[in-house]
Amino acid sequence: MIKFYENSRIFHLQTKNTSYIFGFLKGKFLTHLYWGKALSVDELDYDMFIDYPQYRRNMCAADYKEYALSRDCLPMEYSTFGNTDQRTPAFHAVYENGSFITELEYDSHIIYDGKKGILGLPYVYTENEDEAQCLELTLKDKLTGLEITLVYSVFDELDAITRSVRIINKGTSTARLEAVLSAVVDFKSADYDFIHLPGAWARERHPERMPVITVKMLVDSARGNSSAQHNPFFALVGKNTDENSGEAYGFNLVYSGNFTAGVEVDPYNTARAFIGINPFGFNWKLQSGEEFVSPEAVLVYSDEGIGGMSRIYHKLYRTRLCRGKFRDSERYVLLNNWEATYFNFDEEKILNIAKKAKEVGVELLVLDDGWFGKRNSDNCSLGDWYVNKEKLPNGLTGLAEKINAMGMKFGLWFEPEMVSPDSDCYRAHPDWCIHSENRIRSEARNQLVLDLSRQDVCDYIYNSLFNIISTANISYIKWDYNRTMSNIGSALLDSDRQGEFFHRYILGLYSVLEKITSAFPDVLFESCSSGGARFDPGMLYYMPQTWTSDDTDALERVYIQYGTSLCYPYSCMGAHVSIVPNHQVGRITPISARGNVAMQGQFGYELDLNKLSETEIEAVKEQIKTYKRLGEVFHKGDLYRLITPDNNYVSNEFISEDKNRIVLVNSVLRAVPNSPVYYLLLKGLDREAMYQIEGTEKVLSGAILMSSGIPYKLSNDYASKIIVLNKL
Repeated sequence: MIKFYENSRIFHLQTKNTSYIFGFLKGKFLTHLYWGKALSVDELDYDMFIDYPQYRRNMCAADYKEYALSRDCLPMEYSTFGNTDQRTPAFHAVYENGSFITELEYDSHIIYDGKKGILGLPYVYTENEDEAQCLELTLKDKLTGLEITLVYSVFDELDAITRSVRIINKGTSTARLEAVLSAVVDFKSADYDFIHLPGAWARERHPERMPVITVKMLVDSARGNSSAQHNPFFALVGKNTDENSGEAYGFNLVYSGNFTAGVEVDPYNTARAFIGINPFGFNWKLQSGEEFVSPEAVLVYSDEGIGGMSRIYHKLYRTRLCRGKFRDSERYVLLNNWEATYFNFDEEKILNIAKKAKEVGVELLVLDDGWFGKRNSDNCSLGDWYVNKEKLPNGLTGLAEKINAMGMKFGLWFEPEMVSPDSDCYRAHPDWCIHSENRIRSEARNQLVLDLSRQDVCDYIYNSLFNIISTANISYIKWDYNRTMSNIGSALLDSDRQGEFFHRYILGLYSVLEKITSAFPDVLFESCSSGGARFDPGMLYYMPQTWTSDDTDALERVYIQYGTSLCYPYSCMGAHVSIVPNHQVGRITPISARGNVAMQGQFGYELDLNKLSETEIEAVKEQIKTYKRLGEVFHKGDLYRLITPDNNYVSNEFISEDKNRIVLVNSVLRAVPNSPVYYLLLKGLDREAMYQIEGTEKVLSGAILMSSGIPYKLSNDYASKIIVLNKL
């Protein structure tokens, strides 16, 4: 619900549990007033929120004598560069006369039911108009003619607010955009902790929590993708906030390219949080009559701790970010041949793996890298999307038919955004890759990145995939992206538009994804970026799951999946059981641990089942049965992280949508000798209801389960157990 109070010129954005309030102070300054637990008020005024004298500080340059106020001391709703607000600006442009100054004033606003899309970009959507209300608040710089419209969407029941920015140049001269952030929020205090998700290849999204201090705390990517190093998510949480209690403010960007996000604290202990496109390497020439639209930021508040914040993101993304046939349906148990064969395979070997996979209950066989061109190693053939007939004499069509005849579906790996220097594609089109003239082209991983800011390159990628998918019965595509960008430049962009490259690349990528996923609505697409280096909401809009990490070790995956779950649901996490010793870290873990950790996500295997013992094969059969029985609880239920991985063991609780089934997944990370008994205190139950522990006759009340708990003892390293409770 959105209310506008005409007398005080205040906007009140309200979800079922949250209020977000801002307005025009003195009729002039667009000022942020409040974000937090829902307020029930009939009228609002600034005296409720601002003590005016504190904004008349020495050394704060006043904007106007009649106000004696400085924007450097005010909580601004959308700050611009060039006036007295000298903190991180939300917007910065340079005009033809060389001026840096943008001075925004109220022009108009509209409030309407439902939510519009964002042209060329992914976004959180509605299916019915009553799910959300939107505010479009237009501000104008009268001198330059630039119009900036702040777009807010309020999801009442889903308890989230989204923000984006639309800029139209209605002046007669060109403006050069140098910073366009999607959201800025000024807090009255900096007494928070900062949580973000740093990492690297094979150890993505390991949370860090640190006190907010008087400095600019920044996470970002300038690598061309959202990256494994940082994720476009952060949270500000109260000092005493934990999983289940306290305030948590989440910020996430629906974008897959360069981003910036963080918090800046001034000497007066006020904090400015911000998120949007990374200004580094960004420069956009906006000519008269042209429009620029920012990615969407998703803002979430919870007073039920970090877990409460996570559950809001999970439900929102499961139901109103992911799209298509596979949004609500349970997906396939798959087997990927990569760690089973790498490049060393032929049709016979793949069919032998498929035959065993069918016996244990696998539903989809995925052929990974090495099926195209002359691809027998990673040094050639990317871009040559035609079948290697030496390996597959009957082509993909023949292989798919044989796998389908076994009663399984067939899937395929691509890396469409890349080209190998040793390829027919590169030899024919050496200018198609990202490059800068007269500079050495960095051939990391023996490959170059194709220039998706070019329409001809986008068309080539789409047509190549369309031709392959159309000629074989393919049910699944793994879309990979295995290196970051370097030697930035595009052969087709003018010299004064090279700063637009990074964003134009992402727009090109999204255009291809929209087109190819629309052309094949019955194909399940999974994104991948050398593991989880592009695990972001932008990709989830087109592909409902992402390969979480190339590290398939069960212990490492506990940490990676935990960090990922701070913002993203388990339904989006591709997770496989692989062989031991693990190929990434050499660790040996029991197959029970590998299965229990993986089946919380989108479940599969990445090994040659023919090399397992009979005992292991029986375990695999039981794992698949368990997953098929409980998968919907993992993927559509509410997650409570009872014990987080900074302890010796971890416990996740999933509660089904109908609240009738509870699944606990417990994993020992490090056994403790002569261990005490620990008690798992469950969350989210009906205190008056009775629950039976599956496989036993034990019946306990919700009150006992939440207040006394279930005993659990640390036994062996990597011991793992699933406990299921059913509501009576």
